[in-house]
Amino acid sequence: MRPDSDTENQGLWLERALLPAGWAERVRIGIRQGCISSIAVGAAPEPGDSRVALAVPGLGNLHSHAFQRGMAGLAETGGGSGDSFWSWRELMYRFLDRIDPDALQAVTEQAYVEMLESGFTRVGEFHYLHHAPDGRRYGDRAEMAGRIAAAAANTGIGLTLLPVFYAHADFGGAPPNPSQRRLIHDIDGFAALLERSRRAIAPLDDAVLGLAPHSLRAVTPEQLARLLPLTSGPIHIHIAEQLREVEACLVWSGMRPVQWLLAHADVDARWCLVHATHVEADELRGIAASAAVVGLCPITEANLGDGLFPMQAFVAAGGRFGIGSDSNVLIDAAEELRWLEYGQRLRQQRRNVLVAVGEVSSGRLLFDRAVQGAAQALGTAHGLRVGAPADIVSLDIQHPALLARTGDALLDSWVFAARNGAVDAVWRRGRKLVSGGRHHRRDAIGARFARILAQLLQA
Repeated sequence: MRPDSDTENQGLWLERALLPAGWAERVRIGIRQGCISSIAVGAAPEPGDSRVALAVPGLGNLHSHAFQRGMAGLAETGGGSGDSFWSWRELMYRFLDRIDPDALQAVTEQAYVEMLESGFTRVGEFHYLHHAPDGRRYGDRAEMAGRIAAAAANTGIGLTLLPVFYAHADFGGAPPNPSQRRLIHDIDGFAALLERSRRAIAPLDDAVLGLAPHSLRAVTPEQLARLLPLTSGPIHIHIAEQLREVEACLVWSGMRPVQWLLAHADVDARWCLVHATHVEADELRGIAASAAVVGLCPITEANLGDGLFPMQAFVAAGGRFGIGSDSNVLIDAAEELRWLEYGQRLRQQRRNVLVAVGEVSSGRLLFDRAVQGAAQALGTAHGLRVGAPADIVSLDIQHPALLARTGDALLDSWVFAARNGAVDAVWRRGRKLVSGGRHHRRDAIGARFARILAQLLQA
């Protein structure tokens, strides 16, 4: 919601800060109505300014299924015939069937608190849990979207809401299966949902509404063509996450998923291709040329056994990327960045794979590109610059991993050497939501989450 503090003039004085032009010292940031109104370098603090030792821009989390935070760690028992993404999905559907609006809001609030404490200041919520457990729509079509908006308001995180269109179980318009009944829409019903969702997020500051065709499995070409004109905002889609998906797409169309999408849709900078794990060189070049963002979620991709996106080749081609927490099995912004690089090190069997000689450090490259890519994918401005939201993360320079560091070594040490506690404070639109590493509503939200989760898991 729009708190009174958003209308006041505020000041932050930063001993060191990462600005778009690089590291700077003695930086004073003026804030008005939640946005950065002025930046002065080499400035003295003014009376009433909050003083911060080290600040960087907030990160965007471009892909989240918040409700899945409630089942984190409950899918780690292998099946008799081998476990996979597809067996995990069946367990997820069973968990999803237990979630009512109150439970969705409670679990989402817990996830959003953890995101803010980790350094994420905005989330792209890939929201497909629309209907009641029996598949019928709620009296308010956007009941569940409204609960997500309420969770964003109660935690303070920025929200880009991405209602998901899901109509089919597989390529070629296969009918949905019973476990998908809470997800399913037709085009007219989905258009009505979008309009109601727009109203649901209207009370939030700088909320963004996009849409998300779930995947090429779940939407026909005709439906995709009718969906795209429904928004001028971001468009997100799961694509090429699993080899089985690639093989099925080849059988259906004679083309690979990314290849098909680039050939049949006007993919541009509004698009975020989530995962894109299994792509070939020409598809990588096509994505880079389109200016679309690839949404990478390495913790979830590792947990599900998806595979490794060819990050080195994509970065070399000038591709744009951001990070997401996806299944929220573990919410940790720095670890998402760390595994973007570590996965490539394991594949290439060498170090500092993504940076070229003479470029910035690995941590700096990952952080800068992830900030830029997520902001593009989430439809918002970014960075410590005039006009951008005052979304700011303070790192604790007394953390053992950050002691005696300067410049890019601070980011390198946060990403590759720190554990919990490196994030000290977080401001979202100038409001301080996290202090001493803890969200100011952590206890109340955590208590409600504990109560709701006990009910969910005992049902």
